[in-house]
Amino acid sequence: MTTYIYDAVRTPFGRAGGALSGIRPDDLAAVVMKATVERTGLDPARIDDVIFGDANQAGEDNRNVARFGALLAGFPSSVTGVTVNRLCASSVEAVVQGSRAIEAGDADIVLAGGVESMSRAPFVVEKSPRAWPATGNQTMWNTSIGWRMVNPQLPKGWTISNGESAEKVAREGGISREEQDAFAIRSHRLAAQAWADGIYDGEVVQVPGAELARDEGIRDGASMDKLAALKPLFAPGGDGTVTAGNSSSINDGASAVLLGSEGALPGEPLARIVSRATHGVAPDVFPLAPIEAANKALARAGKTWADVDLVELNEAFASQSIADIRGWEGLNPEKVNIHGGALAIGHPLGASGGRIIGHAAHELARRGGGVAVAAICIGVGQGMAIVLER
Repeated sequence: MTTYIYDAVRTPFGRAGGALSGIRPDDLAAVVMKATVERTGLDPARIDDVIFGDANQAGEDNRNVARFGALLAGFPSSVTGVTVNRLCASSVEAVVQGSRAIEAGDADIVLAGGVESMSRAPFVVEKSPRAWPATGNQTMWNTSIGWRMVNPQLPKGWTISNGESAEKVAREGGISREEQDAFAIRSHRLAAQAWADGIYDGEVVQVPGAELARDEGIRDGASMDKLAALKPLFAPGGDGTVTAGNSSSINDGASAVLLGSEGALPGEPLARIVSRATHGVAPDVFPLAPIEAANKALARAGKTWADVDLVELNEAFASQSIADIRGWEGLNPEKVNIHGGALAIGHPLGASGGRIIGHAAHELARRGGGVAVAAICIGVGQGMAIVLER
């Protein structure tokens, strides 16, 4: 049995402390869930399961945000929900699990996707192993992003920050500051143009009470001079190349991908899922993991990079994106992120995978056919990729 994508929607992505920061993550999830059934005319009672990704789950997104989102969206209580976590690829994982359920015959329709409010991610304090009151000071952790409460048995070289990993990949791959900045400017330029051309109109739904004209992080005035003025963030002594300008930002948003078996919904699907794959590398070089993940997925689909018409690669960092593109032998780089990427659009961790898969599916429908790859890097040394075809 084959899994088809019947629709895909997302919210505009907001910046940290920006337009969406006042919206709870469960409410963000409910927005895209409700919009999906309204757009397709689907009776939500027909949904066999809701599978949503969420990388944090430490605050208002705790205790199964997929289930709470479905209830807030007005779905019948008979519709179940489960929340999955593969960090940055959480909503890719949701789509993969949903497609497997359909292909196994365990489901006919699955609503997959993801959500993240990095603005509202709480500070947390470790609980004392002894009865309270505890003695001494306690460490408070910011759960928005990055390592926390790390197991001391892990090698220290692995537990560097994501930005330090991006610096390492840039240094070892000979990726210059100028290349990274130019890649970032391309992302902003293409994203701004896509919004101006109405490319995103059919796949972005507004959040009531927090309307955004477009993704909040896009900068029309990005230039080499402006980016060159930014200081490196992750290298001692300031001699690095990774800056806020060539890194993705802290963001809020949600995405949804409606999956079904053949004929499960009326109308022609946007695309079908052909194959998927994961790949692991050492945690300190996690940006490189999508290279082999995508290669594996293409091999499983019986295709090569010459067969690929477009690529949606999540841009966590410019250095990561450049390294991945270089690693895909035979791919024309101009086919990657033709409408901008996360450096401009944003990267709300749990929602990003649904965005790239959804946009790839919509673009295949606009073109009337083709092959697309959606790929994403994942903190702690993983990559994930999915191949779509129409």
